[in-house]
Amino acid sequence: MAAMQSVNTKPSLRVIPLGGLGEIGKNMMALECGDDIIVVDCGVQFPEEGMVGVDLIIPDISYLLQNIHKVRGILITHGHEDHIGALPFVLPQLPVTVYAPQLAHGLISVKLREHREARNAVTIPIEPRKPYQLGKNFKATWFRVCHSIPDAMGIAIETPLGTVIHTGDFKIDHTPVDGHTIDLAELARHGTEGVLLLCSDSTYAEVPGYTSSERVVGEALERVIGKAEGRVMVATFASLISRIQQVCQAAERHHRKVGIVGRSMVDNVKMAQAMGYLKIPPGMLVSLGEARNLPPNEVVLVTTGSQGEPTSALVRIANKDHRDVTIMEGDTVILSSTPIPGNEKLVSRTIDNLLRQGAKVVYDRIALVHVHGHASQEELKMMLSLTRPRYFVPVHGEYRHLMAHAQLAWDVGVGQDGIFVLEDGEVLEISEDNANVVGKVSAGPIYLDGLSSRDSRSQVLQERRALSKDGVVVVVLPSRRGGKPAGHPKIVASGFMDSAETLPIFQSLADLVEEVVAQESGNGPLADTAREKVRETAREFLSSQTSRRPMILLAPMD
Repeated sequence: MAAMQSVNTKPSLRVIPLGGLGEIGKNMMALECGDDIIVVDCGVQFPEEGMVGVDLIIPDISYLLQNIHKVRGILITHGHEDHIGALPFVLPQLPVTVYAPQLAHGLISVKLREHREARNAVTIPIEPRKPYQLGKNFKATWFRVCHSIPDAMGIAIETPLGTVIHTGDFKIDHTPVDGHTIDLAELARHGTEGVLLLCSDSTYAEVPGYTSSERVVGEALERVIGKAEGRVMVATFASLISRIQQVCQAAERHHRKVGIVGRSMVDNVKMAQAMGYLKIPPGMLVSLGEARNLPPNEVVLVTTGSQGEPTSALVRIANKDHRDVTIMEGDTVILSSTPIPGNEKLVSRTIDNLLRQGAKVVYDRIALVHVHGHASQEELKMMLSLTRPRYFVPVHGEYRHLMAHAQLAWDVGVGQDGIFVLEDGEVLEISEDNANVVGKVSAGPIYLDGLSSRDSRSQVLQERRALSKDGVVVVVLPSRRGGKPAGHPKIVASGFMDSAETLPIFQSLADLVEEVVAQESGNGPLADTAREKVRETAREFLSSQTSRRPMILLAPMD
């Protein structure tokens, strides 16, 4: 009887967030059931100020690599960078099939072509409401949601234990730019049939009421462009296709041509036009060379850089180092986005630099030129009430957002068997009877640094932070001839203090180092322990004399 019972027992479901919980960005979640693993989204996070030399941050996929034989595919909800941006770096290590909505599939294809190692990846465009079998234990069906990009989807995932609903990023917009409203009927059907687990977007769980429609932004853009006396620049995300469509519509009504600035923006516009997601009248798009020859009041430029990214087109324009575009007196610059947490200073600096050059800058604090793409509290309550899940896990957001969303679920009275506020790496295991957090897997950030990838323990990154803070001091030790030092130690520095300030300090430090070397080495070679003693002596001396802690390096004298 016991053997028969074990045969009939359904495999447990393990929910493993690898990114996006307790933070904004690099969204990735693994679901594991029996011998099958599927992954929802694969996004990047942009570095904050102070992450010296870091280009991008991606999720740690070491758990997936350890279980690569189980991974059946990566399921994408929509085409924003924080959901697809890590694919070029993950797929060479984890060569599995990617399933994505049509527009996201196009954006991914553009991205993969730029990375040789990922060009052969298999990507499949999905159709909403069509089921896709993934291994023995998962069947996934995408359903439409509204977001700030067309073709955004949530995913209903059938498992042996029941249905998991992952909303992706969503809001409930009754007048979306692309005309596709959220599929409330499908959500209601799942709620009626029974939902095991809901994983729902928490980014704006602290905001009361409802999120404004994208149509409001279109009206605001048209007003600003209509009133502008000179050239207009609109900065937004390269993947925000619906916003680009709104800009083109406003430009058409005010008899302006549109130029595209930024390679990623150019590539995405071409792809979206080819796929029918961007409808631009013939002759409206012009090259930057053609735009320069038109009167300023007949031009709109669409550019990247709304987040103050250092290498983006708008930031280079603001810094006067863009080769094709410079600010002219009378320009109006529209930042059609909200700063991602951590990017506020970068965005503020860009605005200041544009204002200094005579541009008028319009952004979300002074005009409704952007609405966010995430559900506010009343929409989140509607999602909870429609699906009525047995268990609830808030996803996508900093810890306070997850907690606020958990409180909403409690207030609505759903998730009666468990509301779990997880962070990256924590493993929620759901069985037929209950659910519990059972452990943790590696899920720290992976920093992309040029062609290298580093984790948070990287000595290189620690050294860069130290260098950026207090600089470096190099203790040059004399070579030894016949067992005796041939000369006296020298001290040099970079990024530490002005040379006039360091002269007496370094003279004293050189004398001190000479004494330590004599005591530690005698007539023999300088051992590793002696070198460490020199380093520690220099560190303590400089700290006591200057209240600074520079990096200390030892070097032999030529």
